[in-house]
Amino acid sequence: MQSVGLMEGVREGLGPAAVERLSLGEPEWLRERRMHAWDVYERTPMPTTRLEEWRYTDLSKKLDLSVLRLSDADAAPDDPEAWPERLRATMEEDREASGHIVIIDGHVVHADLAPELEAQGVVLLSLHQAVGRYPELVREHLATEAVPAEEGKFAALNAALWSDGILLYVPSGVRLDRPVRVTRWLGESGVAYISRVLIVAEPDSRVSYVDEVVSDDFETQTLTSTAVEVIARDRSQVQYVAVQRLGSKAFYQSVQRTLAQRDATLDTLNVGLGASVTRVDLNAKLLGAGASSDMLGLYFGDGDQHFDFNTSQDHIEPNTASDLLYKGALDGKSRAVFRGIIRVHKGAQGTDAYQTNRNLLLSPGARADSLPNLEIEADDVKCSHGATVGQLDSEARFYLMSRGLSGIQAERLVVLGFLGEVLAKLPLGGVVEKVTRVIEEKLAHHG
Repeated sequence: MQSVGLMEGVREGLGPAAVERLSLGEPEWLRERRMHAWDVYERTPMPTTRLEEWRYTDLSKKLDLSVLRLSDADAAPDDPEAWPERLRATMEEDREASGHIVIIDGHVVHADLAPELEAQGVVLLSLHQAVGRYPELVREHLATEAVPAEEGKFAALNAALWSDGILLYVPSGVRLDRPVRVTRWLGESGVAYISRVLIVAEPDSRVSYVDEVVSDDFETQTLTSTAVEVIARDRSQVQYVAVQRLGSKAFYQSVQRTLAQRDATLDTLNVGLGASVTRVDLNAKLLGAGASSDMLGLYFGDGDQHFDFNTSQDHIEPNTASDLLYKGALDGKSRAVFRGIIRVHKGAQGTDAYQTNRNLLLSPGARADSLPNLEIEADDVKCSHGATVGQLDSEARFYLMSRGLSGIQAERLVVLGFLGEVLAKLPLGGVVEKVTRVIEEKLAHHG
């Protein structure tokens, strides 16, 4: 009965009328795409714990869509002095960048790009602007091959009701030496923030993209839903990083699809530090021979935080490689669920694929469930998976304390060392320092 109530709530608060409002002023093809997505949404059942992919995250208890609405906040001015102080502080911690996007309460309020990159044809702007300026590019890729509405209930909701988003386009042969940095601030409670990210890297290009979302604690449940579509053409190099630092009562939901073509390198890092509930669905498709993907994840939970990572590595063509490493530390009564699958499709000989999930429990009330899987339809492959759930290494802690460190200092070093393996694999400036500081702040409350 609860799932029916959820669907009724969406019809009342975020239904067809909202789709029509969002479609005003948009081209007919986009309006039709939105309406199609809403139709798919209504026909698609809400996920329940009867589904293997949702067995440990009960939406009837974790998410109440009936209390949510779209944001009605006006767009903030493009003036840092008018932005929330914590948003400004977050951006000040960043290192040099090729460009910036700032999103406040669902609106893109600022975008800048290095002039030399703009002159080479790089595009970085809000999705609404992109629909008008680059209609063919957006029409070809938005909610089509990577994250169509048919991908699932939340993918359909996102495709129907996204309010704004980001387009990053890198032409052939153009290489960005510094990352593009996106900072999002959410300030309204009881709102569904729905956005999309579209990244297209043409052959022989290179780009790093860092997307950070920040908020204070919310008074009532608040949803942020993001659909991420990353397309890496032949021989391109793409890094996608998402850092989630939301306050309590936030439900963070992200569906991410990466498409790597011949000899492309497409690496991802998901960092989960905040929100009451986190759900990430990540699928990497290796579509061309020689394509590779490193899939990294790091999470630290305390209180009653709940993390759910659902990953898949699809090796479709021969001689592709993927390596997944997700590591988390859990304190209090927090919980993490990792579910991963490596699929080697028929004919994908020479596949080299690995999957590892490791969890560190810092308190008796913490829990981790790890479910790695393999589906192999080729016979010349190298594939392995592994998972561990363990407590803090008492011998390492004792050793450090015998060298003069306090118990808290020793524990901090052990945890940071455990999680640091992930950050060391993708050491983007500013990200490592931010994540380390937030972990240290959480550890300061341990015990």
